[in-house]
Amino acid sequence: MRSAFAVIGLCALLLGCASIQNAPVNQPGSSADLVGQLRENFEERVATDDSLVVLSFSGGGTRAAAFSFGVLEELARTPVRGGGASMIDRIDFISGVSGGSVTAAYFGLRKREALADFREKFLLRNAEEGLQTDLNLATLGRAFAGGINDSSGLPRWLDANLFHGATFADLRRTVRPRVWINASDIYNRTPFVFGATAFGAMCSDLASYPLANAVAASAAVPVAFAPVVIQTFPGRCKDPLPDWIVKARDNRNAPPMLSAFAKAISRYHDGEIPYIKLLDGGLVDNYGLSGFTISLLSARAPYEPLSPQQAVKIRRGLVVVVDARTGLSGNWINTIEGPSGAD
Repeated sequence: MRSAFAVIGLCALLLGCASIQNAPVNQPGSSADLVGQLRENFEERVATDDSLVVLSFSGGGTRAAAFSFGVLEELARTPVRGGGASMIDRIDFISGVSGGSVTAAYFGLRKREALADFREKFLLRNAEEGLQTDLNLATLGRAFAGGINDSSGLPRWLDANLFHGATFADLRRTVRPRVWINASDIYNRTPFVFGATAFGAMCSDLASYPLANAVAASAAVPVAFAPVVIQTFPGRCKDPLPDWIVKARDNRNAPPMLSAFAKAISRYHDGEIPYIKLLDGGLVDNYGLSGFTISLLSARAPYEPLSPQQAVKIRRGLVVVVDARTGLSGNWINTIEGPSGAD
């Protein structure tokens, strides 16, 4: 009995000492001017040729970052028929989640130049060098308080080693490729896509938001990391909700994924959720495909999310899902015992 009280007392002490500070860094403002409209689509970003190339980088830590980087290297070596360019020059869209979001964001920012130094700057470095990753007596209190590492760790490392102060405004200065970074809204249990739809509903400025923080949110494994916090600013702008959000929110027969996403966006806009808490995008979609799915489910015409002018040019499309997950291991299917806790 005394030992039980001692453990309870120790946990209480650890919780009392632990303090997780994840102050939001997003700023109020309008994001509608980034794309001229709130709806997430491919407009002004898609290729002028007759091919559409889309990549989706899954989660899976550094393994996912390495696998997706290898795919980019191979695309760079793959020539395009009838032209001097390679497939990497034809990529129109990349969606990244968790470890895959690191590669997606860095390539989106630096394009071909990313192939020259991503291996040395990230894959061969230890991104955990300044972080606590072990659950032990010293970190137990912070784990119970919300996460062993707060927002000062991984975003700072990513910014110092990869992004160097880059924001979404830097990411959108060139037409190709368009990049989606995906996290998880853990309260609404929906994907959170860093884009004009979400930030417009929050009356927050997407252009000034740091890429390092978005990638850190996408890769924030629960317990190891405290949630990344985004603040909403209801009433601070005149950006209305997109019609498709209102329609999906109010339609009882809307597909579940679309309905849940639309309701979450509406809550941001109405001020029902002052602070959005984001964790690893793999919690709700480890393939990074939800953004594509939502875009297709919300389409008002067969050619969307392309514009009519773009759609008539398309003759072929390539969608590559880079899945870095590992298979199940162990031989416990052959024994009565197992799987073990480690399995």
